[in-house]
Amino acid sequence: MDSTQTVLETPDRRGARVRLRPTMSSDIEFVLSLENDPANLPFITPWERTQHEAAIRFPDFRHFIIEGGSGLDAVGFMILIGCRSRNQSLELKRMVVQSKGEGYGRAALRVAKKAAFDELQAHRLWLDVKSRNQRAKALYEGEGFTLEGVLREAVKVDDGFESLVVMSMLRSEFAQRRGDGLELPA
Repeated sequence: MDSTQTVLETPDRRGARVRLRPTMSSDIEFVLSLENDPANLPFITPWERTQHEAAIRFPDFRHFIIEGGSGLDAVGFMILIGCRSRNQSLELKRMVVQSKGEGYGRAALRVAKKAAFDELQAHRLWLDVKSRNQRAKALYEGEGFTLEGVLREAVKVDDGFESLVVMSMLRSEFAQRRGDGLELPA
């Protein structure tokens, strides 16, 4: 996926600059620190170190470090699953950004959509998000993802159970958004 290694200026109003690069073993401590950050824990289910190490090596996964800003410093990470799916259905398994509100999440999501549809030839890109994660749901809706349904009380949390909201985008929807100038060019 060569274009994910290329710096892409995004049309985000903040002008956030990001690139995705493959996660290396030396990045795992950074990834674990983001997952275990108290600001992120309510919204994700952290993985063990071995799960991240396996995701780096498993061909069906793409585990990326999100680099952003003028120095392209590590600002987050992202995991795509199903990259070799015969159904051409990719899952955005996780996206965690360190500094919220700076446009890095939106910019990284745009690069991920471009990679999913242009390079990995996805027909469908989907995700689930905890129902209380209003910021992420608003981001995904604003970036063209459609609500598919709710997995009711699917995840055990400290105070009971939480539902997951399932959202997706189809290749045709991505193409329409690109035609409207809402996505990164081919």
